Amino acid sequence: MTNVRRLKGLTAILMATAGCGAHSAAQPLPLERVADVPLGASTARYDYESLDPKTGFLFIADLAESRVLVFDTRTNRIIKTILGIAHVHGVITVPEQGKAYATATGTDELVTIDEATLAVTGRVPAGHYPDGLAWDPAHGKIYVSDEHGKTVAAIDVAASALVKLIPMGGEVGNTQSNNADGLIYSNDQTHDELVAIDPARDIEVGRWKLPGCAGAHGLLLDPSRQLAYAACEDNARLVTFSLTDHTEIDLQSVGAAPDVLAADFGMNRLYVAGESGVVSVFDTRAPVPRKIGESKLADNAHVVGADQATHRVYFPLRNAAAGPSLRIMKPTS
Repeated sequence: MTNVRRLKGLTAILMATAGCGAHSAAQPLPLERVADVPLGASTARYDYESLDPKTGFLFIADLAESRVLVFDTRTNRIIKTILGIAHVHGVITVPEQGKAYATATGTDELVTIDEATLAVTGRVPAGHYPDGLAWDPAHGKIYVSDEHGKTVAAIDVAASALVKLIPMGGEVGNTQSNNADGLIYSNDQTHDELVAIDPARDIEVGRWKLPGCAGAHGLLLDPSRQLAYAACEDNARLVTFSLTDHTEIDLQSVGAAPDVLAADFGMNRLYVAGESGVVSVFDTRAPVPRKIGESKLADNAHVVGADQATHRVYFPLRNAAAGPSLRIMKPTS
């Protein structure tokens, strides 16, 4: 999503919630700080991150500096800065391939990174303003949220070729792959709808309204329970949607301008990070998530990732005490 839209959405939310007490009673986060690791000189606009559990490499999109930072979670240090990925937004690791992929919004490309060498090995056109990413292992394709082009770009990574631009009808939010039903899901954030795509044919096969949601951008799936979580950036809500019944089963408040979602499935935790710097934490043992913490972590703390093995949580921050830093946290309970 564009920074202009984010700013407008955040301003509208803050005006709408002023004086209503929507988030006045902060709940302490069930997290404690492990370390703040400096990320180097940057004007610091981070966008997405992705962890490869095989290597322990955490790839962080540093949008402001057009680079991807590679953080080794086993040694807690930056091991590589990959330059020349213009206005990088999305990033995703594909452990079975030994590759990472990033969206270069400045050049409208999908960029391939080899994890063995940490070098760029390929570039493919990916629509207009490519953002979020999803990997479909069954068909060997990456699906890209072509936000301004109002499509989802299907890219064959083996052929290094754009297969199709799938029309979405509105600006595209995040895109996710569901290994349980074999479908790709994406948010049409203009119309606040969840859209299903069949990757075998690269066509839309389902579309459902998200009642009570304005600005459906962030998206995360729980394939084991066939649930989708959508973050509504324009009215600060979290939707829980059943992919089996195709119905919305819950709607809860979160911090203003929610953006990135992450889950720790072993801990039954869902993390929602917002442009406002507010992080919301939910217990997901029941189909209806239960909020167990919500507080401002830091300015613009809108990016979050969780390690399924160690349960550590990673927040790249532009305004930490030591400057741009990766805040590492762990659950307190």
